[in-house]
Amino acid sequence: MYLENKNNLEIELTQTSAQGHQGRNSLRSPEAVAGNFGELRLLQGISERRETQKLQQSAVLPSGQCVIHTEGFVPVRQEDGHNFSVVNILRGKTNSANLTERSPLLRFSQDDSITYMTLHDPGFVGGEEPWDNSSMDLEKRYRLGSEVTSLSLSRSSSSEKSDPLDNLNLSFRLTSSMRCCFRASKVAVMFTIVVLCSLFFSMYPDRDNPWRMLAVSSTDSFSMNLTDFRDNALLKLQVGGPFTRGMIDLTNQEYILIQVEQTEQPGQRRRRPQQVIHNWTIPLHNERSDQILVTETFEMLSSDPIVITIQAFLQDNEVVPLSITHQSLYVNVETQVAIAGIILTGVYVLIIFEIVHRTLAAMLGSLAALSALAIIGDRPSLVTVVEWIDYETLALLFGMMVLVAIFSETGFFDYCAVKAYQLSRGRVWPMIIILCLIAAILSAFLDNVTTMMLFTPVTIRLCEVLNLDPRHVLIAEVIFTNIGGAATAVGDPPNVIIVSNQDLRKEGIDFASFTGYMFLGICLVLLTSFPFLRMLYWNKKLYNKESIEIVELKHEILVWRQTAQRINPASREETAVKCLLMQKVLNLESLLRKMMKTFQRQISQEDKNWEQNIQELQKKHRITDKVLLVKCVSVLGVVIFMFFLNSFVPSIHLDLGWIAILGALWLLVLADIQDFEIILHRVEWATLLFFAGLFVLMEALAQLQLIDYIGEQTALLIKAVPEDQRLAIAIILVMWVSALASSLIDNIPFTATMIPVLINLSQDADVNLPVKPLIFALAMGACLGGNGTLIGASANVVCAGIAEQHGYGFSFMEFFRLGFPMMIMTCMIGMCYLLATHIGLGWNM
Repeated sequence: MYLENKNNLEIELTQTSAQGHQGRNSLRSPEAVAGNFGELRLLQGISERRETQKLQQSAVLPSGQCVIHTEGFVPVRQEDGHNFSVVNILRGKTNSANLTERSPLLRFSQDDSITYMTLHDPGFVGGEEPWDNSSMDLEKRYRLGSEVTSLSLSRSSSSEKSDPLDNLNLSFRLTSSMRCCFRASKVAVMFTIVVLCSLFFSMYPDRDNPWRMLAVSSTDSFSMNLTDFRDNALLKLQVGGPFTRGMIDLTNQEYILIQVEQTEQPGQRRRRPQQVIHNWTIPLHNERSDQILVTETFEMLSSDPIVITIQAFLQDNEVVPLSITHQSLYVNVETQVAIAGIILTGVYVLIIFEIVHRTLAAMLGSLAALSALAIIGDRPSLVTVVEWIDYETLALLFGMMVLVAIFSETGFFDYCAVKAYQLSRGRVWPMIIILCLIAAILSAFLDNVTTMMLFTPVTIRLCEVLNLDPRHVLIAEVIFTNIGGAATAVGDPPNVIIVSNQDLRKEGIDFASFTGYMFLGICLVLLTSFPFLRMLYWNKKLYNKESIEIVELKHEILVWRQTAQRINPASREETAVKCLLMQKVLNLESLLRKMMKTFQRQISQEDKNWEQNIQELQKKHRITDKVLLVKCVSVLGVVIFMFFLNSFVPSIHLDLGWIAILGALWLLVLADIQDFEIILHRVEWATLLFFAGLFVLMEALAQLQLIDYIGEQTALLIKAVPEDQRLAIAIILVMWVSALASSLIDNIPFTATMIPVLINLSQDADVNLPVKPLIFALAMGACLGGNGTLIGASANVVCAGIAEQHGYGFSFMEFFRLGFPMMIMTCMIGMCYLLATHIGLGWNM
């Protein structure tokens, strides 16, 4: 690899064999720095004209030093009697005074003659500062040194024997061994489970029963016989046609009747034949336009033939086209639900305890769920699994990520951070309340994901300016984003599903009535949420405990380490660069230790000199590219305006995903982006893959009857309540079941499943419940329940992903400690609002 400056000076990095140790005070040749990283050599690539001058400079160096330079490479201290090994890195002793801890990896001088590469740093502590300050610091150092060692760099045996730090590192090696054993056990167990799931998934074929097209009328029926059936199996029927959801009124509505009949012949166990008949009634839509797929499962007696008869009860002699397919399942519904519960619990264990990354946890859960479907005889094809992914959501995320990545180049987020600081007059809590309130208002009209993509970078930059911990502020913002999204019919996907349902529109639940009712309740929730948030944060130190210099240095160390870890050491040059980056981390951590020693902890207080700080910040944080800012604001304004029109103007045939993708393309063209890879690096690919895996996981759990089972059990509990208390209990039960379920599983399929269950419940003559209170309880619980866990809402995951990219990621438990109490409190307020309006005031019509 050649590192060139403006005058074509080059440094060639090559690899040669290790040279032996030549004595306690030997002087190394300048052509090769022996032992710096084992067999890694950094050779000179400069012209022969400078070779003599290099040797002269090397000759005057003290014994025990060696030089890498193109006339002025930094002297690297070599400990007497040792090669430059990982232990030397950890000890970090050097007397060179030409560098600082902030020195860059590569630098070109003004006289066009000096080019040096920092392999070591004088910031390392000498003998007066021992390394045994604390066990945690030593352990962290040992781990970091191991990362450098892992780059196929070895230490010499002589330095190992003579290094005095070996005894100090013994306990940490033991701790490291225990961690290695734990990691090996974890990998072995998980790999075994993955292999078993893969084997189960590959042992069973895809469900290949073709769809059968047919037509029925009032006079013509259809009948088919099934002979390939097993004992103790379930029959799963899927029928597509112009159906409608809800209870059927047999007196004045048209419907389809499907009769499943099986007769078990007499045998050793029975002397008489036994017959089972299942009747399935499906109401037809009046317009005969929409094709809806409905599914039902029937328990059969044996492997005897099954007769399926389909009849149509119509008011005229028209023909109704239908399609039907069947599948044999080998596990009953209760077992399927138990399997789904175990898989969901396993995924949450992986995420809560951070055993693996949440993206990998979602992928592993999807594999386990697909394997379970294969075992029960309902393995989906690859095309079907791909169709389960909600590409509109992924397109929305990708488009907005590209827009925000380009937008961040203008310096607009830094400018907004300074303005928010000025607006709050240096006071922290007014600033947090203003940010949360604006986020809640925007999320009522925009998608929650879009709101957090715009707010997260601004919040992080603002917290860095004020020396605040961004994690607590981001969690508060995303909580209020989810609350504000419940206020309107377009703020959250469950609300959109409810308003779009035709049967609910017939019941009077349209855009205006739904928004009016929910808006009043969410305003009440917001008013009580701010004081409760202040109570939750009462004992939390929003300010960082260290000074802003220490915080920035820690963040810089984290960014350097993440950058080094992302480099794949596939070649000699990449390995060298990765070593240099890890060396930079060591240098900065040396400076951090010295700063921490001299720093006296002080209780952070609100800045009294905020006016003076505002002037300094305004000079430092300005708009860097006004032309690009105008382009970004124009395109983003059009995109947001199209989001509004998409909700109110049906003639615009563009979904949110298409609008975001088109906006990203417009801005890429206007901004004239040349290096496209830089933009792609800022896209949260792990977040996109997590959502794809989550969509597959939730749909597979739905195929395992988990969501249907929850809805059916909720309906049975409501029916068991006495009639005089049934409405109040139904509101409470639907509210809390929706909230808890939405905090664990995706609220979109749950809402879509619960709507027909609640409609059927309201139309049941034995129950006699109005549908509006149940639907409003469902909406309130599904939207507010997203604050319960980190993966309860899409905005939570997006915010965590962006924060992690900036070096401020928060874990599942960090979010849970704040989000779950807020979810409980907001659901309590929402429940009181529902009970007061529907039970106390009688708003049921």
